[in-house]
Amino acid sequence: MRRLRQAKIVATLGPASETPEMIRSLFEAGADVFRLNFSHGSHADHAQRVAAIRALERESGRPIGILTDLQGPKLRVGSMQGYAVKLLQGATTRLDLDKAPGNADRIPLPHPEIFAAISEGTDVLLDDGKLRLRVTEAGDDFAVAEVITGGTLTNNKGVNVPNAMLPISALTPKDRVDLNFALEQGVDYIGLSFVQRPEDIAEARRLIAGRAAIMSKLEKPAAIDHLDEITKQMNLIRRDNPDEKASYGLNSF
Repeated sequence: MRRLRQAKIVATLGPASETPEMIRSLFEAGADVFRLNFSHGSHADHAQRVAAIRALERESGRPIGILTDLQGPKLRVGSMQGYAVKLLQGATTRLDLDKAPGNADRIPLPHPEIFAAISEGTDVLLDDGKLRLRVTEAGDDFAVAEVITGGTLTNNKGVNVPNAMLPISALTPKDRVDLNFALEQGVDYIGLSFVQRPEDIAEARRLIAGRAAIMSKLEKPAAIDHLDEITKQMNLIRRDNPDEKASYGLNSF
């Protein structure tokens, strides 16, 4: 019952689509691989989804892929006075490690690894890129930045530094726990978030040890800058151990 089309359909399961009946409907509609987003849900939730997929797989007689998407590092600002502050375009603000609630003039950023990577001219994106700051001065534990794109900043919004190589692993302690659980469940693919360098692939590969394929998510410009090296690292999976699951290609599903 292999589907011979080259394009494969990956369907993300969540609270609205996790019942066996809905999983069956998605499969019959053409889903080849089901994605489990480990940024949300408990291990018990994901175990139930895996069980439902494998039951359908046995019944249909056709392999169904399961992709575990690891959360990866989450970088966030701290709390703001009154929950929300307004950053005006053209204004100057300070980023630092102080955990005291911030305001329009100072934003708490409890991530030393960011200050280790940024320099004058670096763009810092806040709240999924809705706000953009540009660093005008950088120190070991602080930065001064101009507000390029203003807006309202609320507590604990995400931070992204797209053009800087951050000195952090793609695998957080939470990811390592989730990875072990997913491998115990017998998933087929591990989606690796926050890939910046080939060493991120090598680290995941050592931990996975051939028990699942690696799907490298290229979400940062640094990954594109190192695309050749990352591709070579992915190819090592096949060359060093032909029996190890391929890190790309969904033609089995």
